[in-house]
Amino acid sequence: MGDNAPFSYAVYRVVPRVERGERINVGVLVFSRPRGYLAVRTGVDAARLEALWPGLDLDAIAAHLRALERIAAGDPQAGPIATLDQTARFHWLVSPSSTIIQPSQVHTGLCGEPAEQLDRLYASLVESADA
Repeated sequence: MGDNAPFSYAVYRVVPRVERGERINVGVLVFSRPRGYLAVRTGVDAARLEALWPGLDLDAIAAHLRALERIAAGDPQAGPIATLDQTARFHWLVSPSSTIIQPSQVHTGLCGEPAEQLDRLYASLVESADA
């Protein structure tokens, strides 16, 4: 599959206090219908979140992010949304469903291998510059 195919992606952000406008990227979703690919990769920098928002329920954030990953993977144990087809799951995953964990706008591009694109996006948009 050396040819490029269209893909879409969104970034997940933690926004605990909407009125302050502060946010931290915590995940990336990549969807390529032609490649039959849908995946979410997440990671929480607990120290960073705690520094900005002491008392934030990090366990609840991590559980929500794991649920997004499982739904993208089509894990039937993740509930009825996870059993939908990939396109329906993608649309559900990029729809706002939480006031604290919010998806960005959907962006598009071309790539050869969506899994590699997910790795690149995660590294550039989510991983800490200190890592």
